[in-house]
Amino acid sequence: MTEPTHVVLQQIRNLNDVYDQFARQLELPADFGRNLDALHDVLSGSVAGPVVITWRGCLQSLPLLGQDQFDNLLGVLNEVAGERSDLEVRLA
Repeated sequence: MTEPTHVVLQQIRNLNDVYDQFARQLELPADFGRNLDALHDVLSGSVAGPVVITWRGCLQSLPLLGQDQFDNLLGVLNEVAGERSDLEVRLA
């Protein structure tokens, strides 16, 4: 069995932090779209599995992101996890 790719999101203050951390840890190309639709596309098709995404301090990010951005980001992560049996999202 293949070892999973681990992505650790931490100290998220805004969506740019999210895009920076995914881009760095998954070595995304420079033309990565840096929006939630592009993130969905990358996670649902471009990244080989298995993948484990751990969002450390997610509740601390809520007031910094705001409820709408928090919900939208979590929605994208959960949607991709629902589409892929080899992708897991962990909130810590």
